[in-house]
Amino acid sequence: MNIDGKKAFNLIIIFGLISLLGDVIYEGARSIYGPYTKTLNVNIATVGVIIGVSEFLGYLIRLASGYFSDKAKAQWILTIVGYGMLISIPLLSLVGTWQIATIFIIFERIGKAVRSPAKDTILSQVTKKVGTGFGFALHELLDQIGAMIGPLIFTAVLFISNNKAAKISDYQRAFSILWIPFIILMILLFYTYSKIPNPELIVSEKSNSNKIILSKKFWLYSAFTFFTSIGFLGFVFISYSLKERNIMNDSYIPLMYTLAMGVDGVFALIIGKFYDKFKYKEKNELAGIKTIILIPIITIFIPLLAFSSIKLLIILSIILWGIVMGTHETIMKSAIADLTYFKKRGLGYGIFNMIYGVAILIGSIIFGFLYTNSTIILFCFVLITQLVAILIYTKLKKDLYTD
Repeated sequence: MNIDGKKAFNLIIIFGLISLLGDVIYEGARSIYGPYTKTLNVNIATVGVIIGVSEFLGYLIRLASGYFSDKAKAQWILTIVGYGMLISIPLLSLVGTWQIATIFIIFERIGKAVRSPAKDTILSQVTKKVGTGFGFALHELLDQIGAMIGPLIFTAVLFISNNKAAKISDYQRAFSILWIPFIILMILLFYTYSKIPNPELIVSEKSNSNKIILSKKFWLYSAFTFFTSIGFLGFVFISYSLKERNIMNDSYIPLMYTLAMGVDGVFALIIGKFYDKFKYKEKNELAGIKTIILIPIITIFIPLLAFSSIKLLIILSIILWGIVMGTHETIMKSAIADLTYFKKRGLGYGIFNMIYGVAILIGSIIFGFLYTNSTIILFCFVLITQLVAILIYTKLKKDLYTD
């Protein structure tokens, strides 16, 4: 398949638009899970378990979907099915109990698990034509525009309701609007499939397909991911805290998530360019991985600022949260593309995401417990996990330049 840099750029834009629509749907929903579950009379510990389990299943299933994606060359089948499962979010417009809402929340995460390794594998082939860091960053920027629009929809609907404390009917009204982006997304997805039905032909590979997939570098990278992710405070806890402490009206909480998504998208482009710059400057395909050191350093400060009573500090914590998310979604995915060959890349993304998911599960449960009992211990937990991640990083950095 003959695709030059210009065509690759256009395909990345199209993929970005698909992700944009997807983010309008599920990031819009995620921006209000905290106050939404509070309105459904769910306590924070239960919320932590729900979010943790949904994230865990979402990432655990990626191992199987990644393996199947490679084995059966089913990248497009899994991508289409996975996006189709986003239907669970607009279906929340018909839900009034937390038990059914939980099923739909988990179902959406499973859908993301089904599609993610396959979608990232297709996208990674295209980004090879323009630079993996820049390619994933451009995709992430478009992705985050959708992540900003989604929360804004909820902000507008909740603001129009003119209730300081939103009701279930207000949330249902917002969820019903998401049928529109869902239908457009599915149409655009089938159009994109018609343009690149065989992504494996985009970049030819002559080397051993088992490159590095289970090497020391890969596992060090995964260990770093585990420890820095387990101590990354989820936005659901920040938003839950804002509502519980009456820091701001419900309608402003998704607006804060919009801010985080905007920071995420802009910073993704910056860090993506630095990722590629390190690679080209040092003529080492793995040199860009050095940029991940930003993640644990910034993560340490997020809970310290988020749980303060000063609005300016809380907003700063949300900005830092967006920076970390932008780095997660850009260079951490780029690194997997550079650590693996296409025939093993779906499995590579699957293993990486399963480890990430285990960290999110454990972290969410621990945060839910510590938030209720001791924020001081919560701060210590975050500090320890990030220090361990930094120690692992120092070892990984040395190994990047060895065969």
